[in-house]
Order: sequence, then C-alpha cells, then structure tokens
Amino acid sequence: MNQAVHAEWTKLRTVPETGWLLLALIALTVALSTTAAAAVTCSSSACGLDPARISLSGIDLGQATVVILAVLALSGEYSTSMIRITLAATPRRITVPAAKAAVLTGVVLGAGTIAVLASVLAGQLILPGHGFTAAHGHRPLTLADASMLRAAGGSVLYLALIALLSLGAAAAVRDSAVAIGVVLGLLYVFPVIAQVVTDPTWRQHLQQFAPMTAGLAIQATTGLDRLPISPWRGLGVLAAWTAAALVAGGMILQLRDA
Repeated sequence: MNQAVHAEWTKLRTVPETGWLLLALIALTVALSTTAAAAVTCSSSACGLDPARISLSGIDLGQATVVILAVLALSGEYSTSMIRITLAATPRRITVPAAKAAVLTGVVLGAGTIAVLASVLAGQLILPGHGFTAAHGHRPLTLADASMLRAAGGSVLYLALIALLSLGAAAAVRDSAVAIGVVLGLLYVFPVIAQVVTDPTWRQHLQQFAPMTAGLAIQATTGLDRLPISPWRGLGVLAAWTAAALVAGGMILQLRDA
C-alpha cells in the first residue's frame, strides 16, 4: 500500500493541472467569500444573516475545482490508457482507488484549509464594518468560538468528501466529461429543484437529501432550528453519498476490464 500511495502521489504532483486546480480552489473560494462579505450589510439584530456562512460562501464555487481535480486523477488515466500500466503494477485493483483516495484527500485537506482560513480572515476584516457587530447581536468571527470552528473545520471536511465522491464517480463512469457533469449536476441541480418545488414538505426533503445543501449545513452558526437538517447530520448525508459512490466505483473497477 505504501508503494501504491507513493506512486499515486508522484503521478498527482507531476501533472501540471494539479497545481493550477489547487490554486484555483484557493483563489475562487477566497475571492467569492470576500465578495460576499463586502456585498452584505446588517443594519439591525434582525437582519437574519449568518456571518460564518457568508465568510465561507466561496466553498460553493471552489468545490467545482475539487470535482475536476478528483475526476482527472482517475479518469485521466483511462484517456491515456495509463490505467493498464497502473493495474498491471498493482494486481490488487482495490489498492489503486484506495491509494488515490488517500493522496487526493491529503492535498484537498491542505488546500482546503488554506482557502477556509483565508476566507475566515477576510470575514473577520470586512464584516464588522458592515454591521456584524456585538451591538447587532453578532459574536466576533473567530475560530476560538466552538460553532465557528465547527463551521470552518466542517467546510474543509466537506471539500474532502466532495473529492472522494468525485473519485468514486470517475471510477464508475471513466469518461472525464461525463463524470464531472454527473457530480456537478448532483451538487448544483438539487438545490435548484428544491427552490422550484412549491410543497414545503417535499422542498425540505430535497434539501435534506441533496449532497450540497445537506453538507453545507455544517457552516451554519445561527438559526439552527430553522435548518432543514442539523449541521453534523447534513455532513453525514454527504458522507453517505460519498460512501455509495466509492463502493459503486470500486466494484465496477474490480469487475470491468481496463
């Protein structure tokens, strides 16, 4: 397993797209979070806005680069037929996705941590000037606060789970464009459908079931009683989607020819 992990790390870090996609993850996340923080104003204690979610809103866009990175980590080998060499060198097929998952998780956790910390810092600097102060009932945006620490740490875990979900989809589908389309559709289409549905019960069920909506509930620090699903349960829903994708992808990889 150690040799497989080392090989996957070598492949991932020597592909030019990896560095650019990780930089894009950080840049897009921080840029959108900063823009969101600069665009909102809380003029009273009843503004109903969550400063933590505003500061971390860049995750909504940054996750797209994680999807692309994770899919290319596996399906890119199919497009070049390098997967045959990989599987020949590692007869136990399940070792290949396991090694890729370990390496991918590590790099996404690292880049995700930088992106989240920078986004939180931007929120700390910008939001107090836009009315998010103690006078309006908002606590300082700091990681010393347990709920903010959960929101920030949960956002990093969210990105790692998205990476593994995408890796499972790539193992099942193989084609890069199709796999990326499937995962992005799963993430972004569900919330749109939920907004279109008029029945409140069905809307809530869709929000509880959708991987993005449920997973990002981990960012909430205010109004928890109004959420369609609690923060940790929401992240658990995303973890279930991820586990299902990895199991399906692993089984297909085992049974299908390279």
